[in-house]
Amino acid sequence: MYLEIVSPEASLVSGHVESVTVPGIEGEFQMLNNHAAIVSILGKGPLKFKGNATIAEGQEANFTKEDGNWVMYINSGTVEMKDNKVIVLVD
Repeated sequence: MYLEIVSPEASLVSGHVESVTVPGIEGEFQMLNNHAAIVSILGKGPLKFKGNATIAEGQEANFTKEDGNWVMYINSGTVEMKDNKVIVLVD
């Protein structure tokens, strides 16, 4: 599936990934290939992805590598999954 992570200031990540885990307001949840369409509000916590997505130049400091996943801590946001494309808008 294809992942895009964007903030009001910049595009942070784009590319193909195996999984995306987000901090939903009622708990963490994971999306895999061919996940059902979903739109959800995100809360404060770790946004994780596993795969070969490209972190935009100058944004590397926002991400760490933990247990094979890239991790970014967010304060809030929104996620949409549709047709094997995940778009995450973060604050």
